[in-house]
Amino acid sequence: GLGNPEREETAPKAAAKMIQVANLLKASRKTVVLTGAGISTSAGVADFRGPNGVWTAEKHGKPPPQSADFDQAMPTATHMALVALAEAGLVHLVASQNVDALHMRSGLPRDKLAELHGNIFLEKCAKCDKEYLRDFDVGGMSFKPTGRKCTVPSCKGVLIDQLLDWDDALPEEELQ
Repeated sequence: GLGNPEREETAPKAAAKMIQVANLLKASRKTVVLTGAGISTSAGVADFRGPNGVWTAEKHGKPPPQSADFDQAMPTATHMALVALAEAGLVHLVASQNVDALHMRSGLPRDKLAELHGNIFLEKCAKCDKEYLRDFDVGGMSFKPTGRKCTVPSCKGVLIDQLLDWDDALPEEELQ
């Protein structure tokens, strides 16, 4: 089946699990957190495989669920908790499958973030590698020119989108 049903915990059970996670983080030499659509659902962004996900609805011939526009979505408490854990040295890397830029907007340092599927708000200079985080969808897919140029005076290189298409390999620099 697609996705798992959501579960709610009692406050005491949730507190006990939080203590377990805290102890695991403290004992870990390097912690990597993998995030997917579920981290952004409380920001109003629809997920894909959950019980009310985009692909689940499509499979059942239903219209897709309502979703916040990606450019209007704001980082959630979970995004901000990951920033705090990274700043405290407890999380070394967040590997995200999301393209919504919420990890970048949360202030998570770029060297602590691997965006495995890309980012619809990010352009990168093909010449000098400078990244540009925009407040709009840069358009395009599959690492193609966006029509804009790098603003570094000595460069002026072509900017390319940073969104993977289905057939694209994962970006090598994000896997380093």
